[in-house]
Amino acid sequence: MLTATGKDPRKSTFTLNRLQKNLRGDVGRAIADYNMIQDGDLVMVCLSGGKDSYAMLDILLNLQKHAPISFRIKAVNLDQKQPGFPEDVLPAYLTSIGVDYHIIEQDTYSVVVEKTEPGKTYCGLCSRLRRGNLYSYAESIGATKIALGHHRNDIMETLFLNMFFGGKLKAMPPKLLSDDGRHVVIRPMAYCKEKEIASYASLKQFPIIPCNLCGTQENMQRQEIKQMLNDWERQFPGRLDVMFRSLLNVVPSHLGDTSLFDFVGLEEKRSKVPDTAFDRIDVLNLR
Repeated sequence: MLTATGKDPRKSTFTLNRLQKNLRGDVGRAIADYNMIQDGDLVMVCLSGGKDSYAMLDILLNLQKHAPISFRIKAVNLDQKQPGFPEDVLPAYLTSIGVDYHIIEQDTYSVVVEKTEPGKTYCGLCSRLRRGNLYSYAESIGATKIALGHHRNDIMETLFLNMFFGGKLKAMPPKLLSDDGRHVVIRPMAYCKEKEIASYASLKQFPIIPCNLCGTQENMQRQEIKQMLNDWERQFPGRLDVMFRSLLNVVPSHLGDTSLFDFVGLEEKRSKVPDTAFDRIDVLNLR
C-alpha cells in the first residue's frame, strides 16, 4: 500500500530497522572494545541539535534497555545564544521521549564572534568554550562519562587535518581522559558511518537544528577534507573502510616516532641466535 507521496511505508520501516541494527551494532562494538560504559555510570549525552547527537542519544537509549549493565543517561544541550536559535525545539523533543535533560544557557556566541579574527574560523575558540561549560556541568552532576556524537568520518577528517595542516599523525580517540584528568570523554559513534547516520536521522525525523555559527563560514579546511574523502569513496568504494581500519592497526616500528619505538637502541635487541635459514635453503637447492 502506497502513501499519498507514492512511497511504500513497509520499505521505509525495513530500511529504518536495518539502519538501527547497523548503528546499534557499531555503537555496541565501540563501547565493548574501549570499555566506554561501566555498571553504575551516569552518562552525560551532549546534544547539539544535529543529526549525529540525536542518533547517539537514540541508540544509547535503545542499548540502555537491553544492556547487561545498568547506567543512567542525562541529555545536555549548551544554548550558546546564537541569534535565531530555536530554544523550544530540544526541550519539546526531549520531553516527548521522556528523557532527563538540562539546558545550559551561556552566551559563548558573542565571545566567539568578538574574539575571532576576520578570515579565521570560529571552531577552535567555540569548541574550547563549549567544552569548558560542558565539563563544569558534568562535574556538578557527578557525571562519570561525557558522550560526544563524533562518528567515523569525523575521526578520519581530523586525521587528515592534522596531517596536512598540523604535521601530526593524530585523530580523535574513541575514549580519552581530559587534560586535567577529571573527565572521561567517550565517542560511542566512533565506528558509525556518517551516511548511515544521516539516513537514520531523516527516517526518524529528528528535529534538526542547523548550526549558524561555523556552518556559515566558507572555505573551511574541514569541509575541504570532507569533500576529498567523499570523492575518494565515490571513485573507490570501500576505500574509507580500509582507511579507518588502518587507525585500529598501528605499527609504531614502521613509522618514525622515536618516543613510540626504540630505533636508537635497535642494535641491542638484535638476536644472538645464528640464523641458519639460508644454510638450510642452500642445502635444499643442492639436492
